[in-house]
Amino acid sequence: MSQNCAVQVRFYKPPPELQRYFTTFHTAEITVADGGQIQDFLHPEWGNLRFHAGNTPDASNAKGQNLSGTHFPATGPSSRAVKFAVGTTRLWGVGLLPLGWAKFIGTPARDLADTLVDGTSHPAYRRFAPLARDLFGAQPDELGELARITEFFNSLTAKPIRDEARILAIHKALIDPEVATVSQLVERSIVSPRTLERVCTHAFGFAPKLLLRRQRFMRSVTQFLLDPSLRWIGALDGHYHDQAQFVREFRQFIGMTPRQYAALSHPIIDVFMRERLAFAGAAVQALDGPAGGGA
Repeated sequence: MSQNCAVQVRFYKPPPELQRYFTTFHTAEITVADGGQIQDFLHPEWGNLRFHAGNTPDASNAKGQNLSGTHFPATGPSSRAVKFAVGTTRLWGVGLLPLGWAKFIGTPARDLADTLVDGTSHPAYRRFAPLARDLFGAQPDELGELARITEFFNSLTAKPIRDEARILAIHKALIDPEVATVSQLVERSIVSPRTLERVCTHAFGFAPKLLLRRQRFMRSVTQFLLDPSLRWIGALDGHYHDQAQFVREFRQFIGMTPRQYAALSHPIIDVFMRERLAFAGAAVQALDGPAGGGA
């Protein structure tokens, strides 16, 4: 794997009529020396559609799914890291908030949680294949491509969203660092435990307890990656009992120990996180609020 690469990324807010459904639209140019590939990891996040012009990524996940050769990789809501390698490429990413998943995907999120598929052929994503086909022209045209993404989603018809108010209330409570237990999530969302479980698995992809653990974990990982001088112990979220608990969860969510992860270079994700923090107020998608952007 090459270690010599240049990464440029720019983030855009969706237009007002779409901000309730998407985190951000972002574009990146990745240039890898000598025709090689660069390797990195996607953190746990909400569902994503990615469109490539140039080299396509080779990716694998904790379920043992491997994906290569598609210009339209799609991922469901995730609780495990996705390993990928990619060469020189241009890409657009479209991040789906839980409300956006309910509106534009429709398939229960639990059915596609932690999945990695070819969006051009998978039934849940095939309706976006025309966007993948028509997004890029003969020459790079960033603003034109952004306009095509916006126009495409504005043109889609979708049924009214079941549980829309509940999805928004749960999402708002979920990203609050003070909400640490399922009972607190129930209280803040003003729903019954049974309704909370149903809505979470349908729109968010996971049971409430796992979602809360993922949020706690991502708050800690983000703090460390943005400021390694903290060391892991200094970056831990206050709801962790001790460092051993964090190490166990690190193995579950990332698939390795914190020390192993810190020893690796993160040439793509580091750039994305810092640019995203400056633009949206949240360095990673999982910490976005229900209206898109930072919490």
